[in-house]
Amino acid sequence: MPAPVPPSHHHDPLERERAHLAASRSALRAMRADVEALDIKDVTANWVNAVVLQSQIEDRIAALADLAHTPLFFGRLDYLHAPGAEGAEGAEGEQFYIGRRHVHDADGDPMVIDWRAPVSQPFYRASKKDPQDVGLRRRFGYTGGELTAYEDEDLTDASGGDQASQLLQSEIERPRVGPMRDIVATIQPEQDEIVRAGIGGTVCVQGAPGTGKTAVGLHRVAYLLYAHRERLARTGTLVIGPNRSFLHYIEQVLPALGELNVAQATVDDLVAHVDVWGNDSPAAALIKGDARMAEVLRRAVRSGVTMPDEAVVVVRGSRRWRVPAYEIEEMVRELLARDIRYGAAREALPQRIAHAVLVRMEEAGEAPDDRVQDAVARSTAVKAAVKAIWPAVDPAKLVLRLLSDKEFLAEHAEGVLSPAEQREIRWAKPARSVRTAKWSAADAVLIDEASDLVARTHSLGHVVLDEAQDLSPMQYRAVGRRCTTGSATILGDLAQGTTPWATSSWREALAHLGKPEAAVEELTQGFRVPREVIAYASRLLPAIAPGLAAATSVRESPGDFAVRQVAADALDAAVVEACRRALSYEGSIGLIAADDRFGELAAALSAAGLPWLHPGEETSAEARLTLVPAPLAKGLEYDHVVLDEPAAVVAGEPDERTGLRRLYVALTRAVSGLTIVHAQPLPAQLLG
Repeated sequence: MPAPVPPSHHHDPLERERAHLAASRSALRAMRADVEALDIKDVTANWVNAVVLQSQIEDRIAALADLAHTPLFFGRLDYLHAPGAEGAEGAEGEQFYIGRRHVHDADGDPMVIDWRAPVSQPFYRASKKDPQDVGLRRRFGYTGGELTAYEDEDLTDASGGDQASQLLQSEIERPRVGPMRDIVATIQPEQDEIVRAGIGGTVCVQGAPGTGKTAVGLHRVAYLLYAHRERLARTGTLVIGPNRSFLHYIEQVLPALGELNVAQATVDDLVAHVDVWGNDSPAAALIKGDARMAEVLRRAVRSGVTMPDEAVVVVRGSRRWRVPAYEIEEMVRELLARDIRYGAAREALPQRIAHAVLVRMEEAGEAPDDRVQDAVARSTAVKAAVKAIWPAVDPAKLVLRLLSDKEFLAEHAEGVLSPAEQREIRWAKPARSVRTAKWSAADAVLIDEASDLVARTHSLGHVVLDEAQDLSPMQYRAVGRRCTTGSATILGDLAQGTTPWATSSWREALAHLGKPEAAVEELTQGFRVPREVIAYASRLLPAIAPGLAAATSVRESPGDFAVRQVAADALDAAVVEACRRALSYEGSIGLIAADDRFGELAAALSAAGLPWLHPGEETSAEARLTLVPAPLAKGLEYDHVVLDEPAAVVAGEPDERTGLRRLYVALTRAVSGLTIVHAQPLPAQLLG
């Protein structure tokens, strides 16, 4: 593989590529100007259509923005034959520039091809063993948005074998400042297969740290929106992350790919039926998150249904129409047996009773129509009967009663939860109302389950769930309700599960999600974490995820890795010095520490004159150091990480396994360098 080619003379190939870049940028500006010049005054029938069309135009203008520091194209494919003409005599090959979005000239001819287009796929998958009709693949190197180098790979020469790309390595290792960036220029074949998987099926990605699973999930959304735009515009897409800091970190990836209308949320956002300001004990949270709670709730929701003990008599003019109790009981039992949503059944019952009345009217020689049936269904007698037989259910009030009323809980949890488990989840002091109750995050999920038992939750076309290993079975059910008629991309790492209910099996998790047939793909080839760092962190795997394959790294550099033990009274000063040293390098710095060390380290940094940020605050050239509590580190990445007192990170969790998993997460946030500073002995599992 030749080294990147530096600029030389005016007729240098690099100059020609720069000229194409300049022309492409000019064409993109012209495309945007054309949209901005659109006049919709005479093409919309009413103000509603005008508002919708104007919104679509504004989205299109935003999508056509030329981001100065984001390369418009990053590669070029030189095909041996024209597409569709492979092997045809005299068929000339074509060149296609591969970039983040489609750009065409004034005649409509493509200048840049969207990376998601079928013709772009060989850029990621072609090899000397399988060139896919590509003669040459060219990669471009950029510095500050300027095209500064290129690198060619001749796929017609099978003698040398595939070699590592220097520009690819350089792009992977480029220092990070600001939010997460896209990986569109560095997608690997195994990642591309997941990105381009069809919309019809759900994909679960088990990915070790640094394998790019989050970026793969986001690029999959962008690909699906490209390939199925009309369908997903109608049904919607959603990205679910573990916390707000994480969502802020990833929020610029999709806009950089030209996708602006993808909603983002946490699981807590999805189930925000009540204000959450209470906390459960770990034991209570574990039980409330157990899938068995779904059966308890199902029983409780249906518990108000009673069989009628008297007939329903409907008065129409001078006639009285009587439906006996046994006939109504048959209707009720049939609706219960169908196990449809409680609310849907409650709406069906008055229509069933009204239909029985209409049958009697027809037998008496009358000719009632649908309007008569609707009137009977809304009559006072029918409404009163339905209210008594099938009363309305308020999901929050129902869960309030379950957690407050010992007898009510015991009745519906019998044979499902043990008496000890019932005591654990029952509130010591019953709340007076939904508004005053100290709801926990797990309670909100129970209310969401009850809400779905009453009325069907709206389903989206595609949902991406990241850091999925930390969800409880009941949380999986809540997410699954959002994609019952759509598909999902599930992303996670079993070794990074840091909740008491963290999943130990993707098959089990997918069953709770309602997608038991989903394909499970494993990414073990790391692109982010340096080789020496991932090898050190992998010492924990036998203790935290037995049987899980350790990640390998394609990074050629071992990384800047150091472990320093200091005296207890010198710990803060040593951590500050390690941060100061990390700041002498390019890129972002993360200081990761246990929760109870946060205040002390914040004061030490401030006293040393080192400005620092909270997680979620955007780094800049002036402020590149973020102080990260260990529980918030998951999913984030920094060029250099300083890890404070590993033993404290482990001790900050309720049990050792969870603590070691939290430590594994903290150890694997580094892109270029990791410095561990400790006074207490390191956990034995790290000593090899």
